[in-house]
Amino acid sequence: MSLPVDYTLLPFFEPQGIVLVGASRNPMKLGFGLARNLVQSGYAGAIHFVNPGGGTVLERPLHPTIAHVPDPVDLAVLLVPAPAMPQAIADCGERGIRAAILAAGGFRETGAAGAALEDECLRVAQQYGIRLIGPNCIGLLDTHLPLDTTFLPPPGPTPGAVAFISHSGAICAAVIDWARGQGFGLSRLVSLGNQIDVQETDVLTAVAADAYTRVVTLYLEGVSDGRRFVQVAEQVSREKPVLALKVGRFASGQRAVASHTGALAGQESAFDAAFARAGVMRAETSEELFDWARALAWCPLPQGRRVAVLTNAGGPGVTAADALEAHDLQLAVLTPETEAALRNVLPEAASLQNPVDMLAGASPEQYATCLRILLEDAGVDSVMVILPPPPMYSAGGVAKAMLPIIYATGKPVVVALMGEKMIQEAVEHFRAAKVPEYRFPERAAAALAILSRRAEFLQTAQTKPERPCPQAASKAQQILAEVEAEPGAFLPTAVCQQLLTAYHISVPGSGLATTADEAVEIAQQVGLSVALKIASADVPHKSDVGGVVLNVRTETAVAEAFTQIMNDVQTAVPQAKLDGVLVQPMIPDGQEVIVGVVRDPQFGPVLMFGSGGVEVEGLNDVAFALAPLTQTEAESLLKNTWAGRKLAGYRNVAAGDETAVLQTILRLGQLAADCPQLAEIEINPLRVLPTNALALDVRARLAE
Repeated sequence: MSLPVDYTLLPFFEPQGIVLVGASRNPMKLGFGLARNLVQSGYAGAIHFVNPGGGTVLERPLHPTIAHVPDPVDLAVLLVPAPAMPQAIADCGERGIRAAILAAGGFRETGAAGAALEDECLRVAQQYGIRLIGPNCIGLLDTHLPLDTTFLPPPGPTPGAVAFISHSGAICAAVIDWARGQGFGLSRLVSLGNQIDVQETDVLTAVAADAYTRVVTLYLEGVSDGRRFVQVAEQVSREKPVLALKVGRFASGQRAVASHTGALAGQESAFDAAFARAGVMRAETSEELFDWARALAWCPLPQGRRVAVLTNAGGPGVTAADALEAHDLQLAVLTPETEAALRNVLPEAASLQNPVDMLAGASPEQYATCLRILLEDAGVDSVMVILPPPPMYSAGGVAKAMLPIIYATGKPVVVALMGEKMIQEAVEHFRAAKVPEYRFPERAAAALAILSRRAEFLQTAQTKPERPCPQAASKAQQILAEVEAEPGAFLPTAVCQQLLTAYHISVPGSGLATTADEAVEIAQQVGLSVALKIASADVPHKSDVGGVVLNVRTETAVAEAFTQIMNDVQTAVPQAKLDGVLVQPMIPDGQEVIVGVVRDPQFGPVLMFGSGGVEVEGLNDVAFALAPLTQTEAESLLKNTWAGRKLAGYRNVAAGDETAVLQTILRLGQLAADCPQLAEIEINPLRVLPTNALALDVRARLAE
């Protein structure tokens, strides 16, 4: 699959000529630093500088205006005060320039006046058909073109295979410095700032299309258009790995985000679901983001999750085994032939089973030979080498001995170099050879896990969301059209049940009673042995306020239960509007799960599945996916929750109908996608029986 090309962005990444407006002769000014970086980057196209003061900078003339700049020029970098920015953009438009980087701050991040200035910049840009990156950004760089439009102090990053797209300019500066120190090269870097025009989704495809880029990393404070991001990221992730560090996870972080670039952090469950749908791998820390990127850029993908560990000490081997299991990786079972080959080169006291402990005296030759033997085992998919400072040899010598073996294999090898000063020579050897090295086995295990995740993602078929009830949408719309309710109001229970029935979600036979006599009549119809539940949109937790009575077996008891429920709920929640009491047949015991959908403002309907009934809040055993779902996504919800795994049966808990639960998930997801009028809909509990699943209680609320 080839990635689509946005030709309006080409001047940012393939400029024929560049003009810097605001260049300075003063070495202490940002305008000098940016001019210096442009010249020293090695950019082969035309470079022009503008400053009304005239003169020269770096032996190049300072033109008085953009109009005086000769051809070719198709990209402008504008480093002028914020109030002067709209006129500078207009000058670009008159000159025929159609791409500009707004490198100055003083806009939305400063308040209402700055936001108004931003709006004016965008209005002028749209008038001339100019694409804008920024403002409040540091620009972009390309180590292979090469090009550097930032004002950051040199040296810049070394050429590499990992691209970085960031909402934060300061993070970009830190990443460049860190990457150089780590021997970690970058291909492209884009600082987006306030994103008044070009957004993270726009540049994702442009950056991924770069032939030198093997991995795309993202620092996100939100996304501008959730559904579009998912659509584009899905395409990109099939071509190249996409990793994201999404910040603003907690309330304090969300406030910081809002004050930084004006972005609003979305609901984290929705982001998790969106990333899962798009194939974006979400890192929890900055360190993890680049640990993973290094492995994905430098290693082949494994065929499975079976890992061999090679070490010269027992403790690190045990640490590695624990870390691998924590990441759902497996210690490979070595063949007898492999163990025999190891026995021929290792001392008698060595451990030949995985993890292979060669003992402290292991030589460079033994490391290399044992590594080759492990890689030749068909039951080994990848290898972790652990190298604390060897007492009798140099770590650098061990590294040099292993490199030819690593070069020759098609399997991933990662190294846990434990220590600091005594391993530096080995560090340099591995970095130069592009072999991922980490300081501890836990980080090495995480890198192997991300390689496995990537391999498994590419093996999955690219399927579309399921529509198990293709004819139900029109029926649902008809039901909702007949509802007389205010925006934001909860729907009557009967209407909720009608919606579920339209999508063939099983609902117990029931009736709504407004009097004790009606309750008795309904009980006679559905069969005595009934449950009575308050029907009220204002009472979400019925049992907490006396709104549920179970196992009612006589007509007298039904009437008494009706009266009791109405009185108890009215007393507990006097402001609640009570529609009556729902009378249902008692349902056999079974497992209880929750299936619900909430409409996220960024990503649309997000479905939740997990432990239901009264356990929802207490257990927090839930997982999320974008709706509508694929069959694989629905199955993943079951796999990733105790509620789903328990459906197979657990101790004295009978197995539940897993197929019925999956169908309910798929159908409720389609219902929510078909009905944008709904802000949320929730089945809690869904009673799961051995051969069915019944929605015992359902609530739905209209969008405002």
